[in-house]
Amino acid sequence: MAGPDLCKLVLASGNAGKLRELAVMLEPLGISLYPQSGWDFPEAIEDAASFIENALKKARHAASHTGLAAIADDSGLVVPALGGAPGIYSARFAGSTATDADNNLKLLNEMSAFTGKKREAYFHCAMVLVRDPNDPVPLIASASWWGEVADHPSGSGGFGYDPLFRVPEHGCTSAELPREVKNRISHRGQAARALVRMLGETDGNSN
Repeated sequence: MAGPDLCKLVLASGNAGKLRELAVMLEPLGISLYPQSGWDFPEAIEDAASFIENALKKARHAASHTGLAAIADDSGLVVPALGGAPGIYSARFAGSTATDADNNLKLLNEMSAFTGKKREAYFHCAMVLVRDPNDPVPLIASASWWGEVADHPSGSGGFGYDPLFRVPEHGCTSAELPREVKNRISHRGQAARALVRMLGETDGNSN
């Protein structure tokens, strides 16, 4: 069971899918998870230079406004052939007001000259937990999920670049995978399970 300071956590996101997925993993540890949308405060400004730094900003921001320990993640698509783009700018690749469709179209255009190995890409997720806004030793987990950029969108599941992220071993895009399969093998699923393991180890080693 989690210690008293971790029996309630706030998720620095209002995403219902993220909440459901993480809540199931945390329940065996006696932890209840709440979305930050349950409080009235503005979202953190994600202007850091890395996924981990952005995740930390979001977690510390949520902890400072709620008084609870907080979990946050930052993730995006990294394409080596594009110098790592869209990377931390994945959500606004085509502009600050871009939709998923806008971002996908820009990615397709940017990738039009590339074939074979040059189309390799990976999703990366950094997930952190802070016990309070000034926690000097946050728990940090990260994971990557490799695949390739498809030459056209396929599937209606997921969000973001899922329709363009082809998973070779499954012969389809992320948007075509059953939800339970995606949650098991995705960057976010891997990072979440690693963080839950850390929480269990931390609790088990506490005095």
